[in-house]
Amino acid sequence: MIVGSTTMTQFQTNPAVPLARPRATARVRREVGLPMRPYEVMIILDAGLEEEAIRSAIDRATELIRSRGGNNSSMDKWGRRRFAYELKHKWEGYYVVLRAEAEPSVMTELDRSLFLADEVLRHKVIRLPDDVATAAPKAATPAAGTEANGA
Repeated sequence: MIVGSTTMTQFQTNPAVPLARPRATARVRREVGLPMRPYEVMIILDAGLEEEAIRSAIDRATELIRSRGGNNSSMDKWGRRRFAYELKHKWEGYYVVLRAEAEPSVMTELDRSLFLADEVLRHKVIRLPDDVATAAPKAATPAAGTEANGA
């Protein structure tokens, strides 16, 4: 019998060094308190869909934002537009532009949801710069004392 061998296998440990024990509570990194950022989302839907299908697709997108703590500030329905080139064998699309404020994780989920939706031909999620986002609501309402047509 050999006592005090200096070679150790990978399964043996040095009894003089205490083993590191896992903590009882693991640390979890959470995204808490991320700022609400302004976004603009353009969605191009299949123009061949019925109005009810278009409305339900838009409602799903706005409800996803709202259910995750974001808020929709405006929605512009541009309607049917002709494409400059063929997109997924279509020549027309129904355009919708949403403005919303939400956390980045919400918009990532919306992007994934729109990518998987069959009725969406294209979409684009853009984070607006803070100075543009604050200037847009002011520009949308005319100043007091001026007429809407600029005369």
